[in-house]
Amino acid sequence: MTTSSTDATRLPRFPADFAWGASTAAYQIEGAADEDGKGASIWDTFVRRPGAVRDGHTGDVACDHHHRFDEDVTLMRRLGLDAYRFSVSWPRILPTGAGKVEPRGLDFYDRLVDALLDAGIEPTPTLFHWDLPQALEDEGGWLNRETVDRFAQYAAVVAERLGDRVKRWITLNEPFVHMSFGYGFGVHAPGRALMLDALPVAHHQLLAHGLATAALRATVAGGQILIANNCTPVRLHSDAQQDKDVAAASAYDALHNRLFNDPLLLGSYPDLSAYGMTDPSWGGVVRDGDLATIAAPLDGLGVNYYNPTWVTAPADPAAALPFDLTEPAEPYERTAFDWPVVPDGLTELLTGLKARYGEDLPPVWITENGCSQPAGLHDQARIEYLAGHIAAVARAMSRGVDVRGYFTWSLLDNFEWAEGYHQRFGLVEVDFATRRRTPRASFEWYRDLIASQRS
Repeated sequence: MTTSSTDATRLPRFPADFAWGASTAAYQIEGAADEDGKGASIWDTFVRRPGAVRDGHTGDVACDHHHRFDEDVTLMRRLGLDAYRFSVSWPRILPTGAGKVEPRGLDFYDRLVDALLDAGIEPTPTLFHWDLPQALEDEGGWLNRETVDRFAQYAAVVAERLGDRVKRWITLNEPFVHMSFGYGFGVHAPGRALMLDALPVAHHQLLAHGLATAALRATVAGGQILIANNCTPVRLHSDAQQDKDVAAASAYDALHNRLFNDPLLLGSYPDLSAYGMTDPSWGGVVRDGDLATIAAPLDGLGVNYYNPTWVTAPADPAAALPFDLTEPAEPYERTAFDWPVVPDGLTELLTGLKARYGEDLPPVWITENGCSQPAGLHDQARIEYLAGHIAAVARAMSRGVDVRGYFTWSLLDNFEWAEGYHQRFGLVEVDFATRRRTPRASFEWYRDLIASQRS
């Protein structure tokens, strides 16, 4: 099940019920930052910190999706999508994170869901894609266990409004990235640089997932509940393996992958204390009953994949982390973000998940996969990227991995976090001066792929 061609009709044949989709996130596309009673998020605050975002860009307007969603749904219909993954803005629904509900926020997502259904596209909302209400961050954010209960209450509010029409839900997006970039290294909102003291953020996000799962199941009849984890195969810098490098790879795998998959699927955390990354009790953060809540049965595991991670043993034995991130020795092609293009890493990742979790692994959904490329409509490099990674999914399926759908990142060029508008991931080019949308060659290619899979 391989292909050496980017001809969409020559890619492997997927099951008839395989879902083809695209993904976005609220802060990255919506705009309308202070309209209809929306409260401030941590990103509304962070972008105003001098030097936090390249060239001082903000998501105040972004793609103006809040006002132009009908146009975007028309594009999705042209594309032939089976499903659309978007995120709900927590502070648009609960401006202070709890308490009084803002009905205009719910009304917006009500209209969006109806437009998607009218277009024959299944709405797949993510409840948290990093835009925590600033009011909750002021009380400690994800370091504060009370945020867990606030998230469950928010999930119940959204499910009560949309659950009669929305059946597939994603609780959190990439809790590893939010913990590490937002609280560990400070390069994303809320901009805290706590290093390993950020670990409680991991537990509180996963516990919030568990409580939200219970809230969704209590409200949505026949609902499917997923979480979207950023996963990466961990590779050594070179074939010259030393015990200390193998140990470093194991430590990174425990922190990036197993910390967020093991409790969901096995009901336990990896022993981070074996790598010196925390004490065995997590300082009392993990309480009796928490792991049972986190390990509530899932209907699917969302996997976001971009590239493998290469590691070596730390150059400084006294370093805070038991690994150093490094570059591959191989000369891979690179995206505009300078990320290596490694399609076989996705096959490796998926088959590795199956090998580790066996029957405990639920059906998998590729909830993000895509690449930044230079501006312009003739994006052959993106087509080659997508073709290679979709073929990689097919190879994993041929080896027994149950993959149910593929969502490319992203439908639109958007606000790319600390990079502002300098990275372009969209099948659709957005002119950020006029917000004009223009489909790229990759849009037409993906449309042809979806059509060929249905013929």
